[in-house]
Amino acid sequence: MTRIDAKFADLRAAGKKAFVSYVMAGDPDYDASLAVVKGLPGAGVDIIELGLPFTDPMADGETIQLAGQRALAGGMTLERTLQLVRDFRAGDDTTPIVLMGYYNPIYSRGVDKFLADAREAGIDGLIVVDLPPEEDDELCIPAQKAGLNFIRLATPTTDDKRLPKVLQNTSGFVYYVSITGITGAAAAEAGDVAPEVARIKAQTDLPIIVGFGVRTPETAEAIASVADGCVVGSAIVGAIASGKPVDEVLAFVKSLSDGAHRA
Repeated sequence: MTRIDAKFADLRAAGKKAFVSYVMAGDPDYDASLAVVKGLPGAGVDIIELGLPFTDPMADGETIQLAGQRALAGGMTLERTLQLVRDFRAGDDTTPIVLMGYYNPIYSRGVDKFLADAREAGIDGLIVVDLPPEEDDELCIPAQKAGLNFIRLATPTTDDKRLPKVLQNTSGFVYYVSITGITGAAAAEAGDVAPEVARIKAQTDLPIIVGFGVRTPETAEAIASVADGCVVGSAIVGAIASGKPVDEVLAFVKSLSDGAHRA
C-alpha cells in the first residue's frame, strides 16, 4: 500500500473528500517553493501534486507554463526536484506526493535510475501526461513494479470504448480532467462533471479526483461533492506568481481545502 492508498483509506474512514494541490517545483525559487510545499499539509492538503519543470508542456495553460519557465530559469532540474522531495520528507513522512510532468526528463535520466531515485526520495505516484496506455511497458508497468502508483487522466473525450484501456493499469486514483482544454482555461461545472464521474465509477473502484478549472472554495466544494475530491493548480500557482508571501499563499490554499472538505 502506497501513501496514496493509505490516504484514501483514511479519508473514506473519516467520510471526507480529498483536496489535492498542485505547485511547480522550484517556483519562484527553490527555498520559497520548499517553504510552500512544507506548509501545504498544514493548510489542509491531503495529496501534493508536484510539477516537474519542462520546456515543452502540452497540457498546461499559461500560468503553469510560466511557472515552469521561472523554475527552469532559476536552475531547477529533475535532480533538484527530487532533492526538494527529500527535504520535504525530512519533516513529513506521511503526506503523499505525486510527481506530474512529461516523459522526456525521465527518459533522459533512464527509467530504472529515475524510478529508484524517485522511490528513495519519497515520491508515491506519477502522472506523465504524454505517455498513452499503448506505451505502458515504457514507464507505467516498471513504475508499479517499483512500488509507485501510475495515475492516468480521463477527459470529456474519453469515450466508453477508450475508457477501459485508460483504466487498465491505472492505480492510486483516476484524474478526471473537467474541461476540454488546457489548465486554467475554463471553469469546471459540477453539473457537467457528475455524470462523467458516475460513468467512470461504473468501470473502476479507484477514487476519482477532478481537476482543471477549479479556482475558488465554492467550486472546490461543488466539484468535490460529485467526486472523491478535487485538484487546484493554476489558482495556487497564480497566487505564488503574484508575489504573495508564503503565509498568504497557504491561507489561500486553506480556504480551498476548507471548501473541498465541506463536501
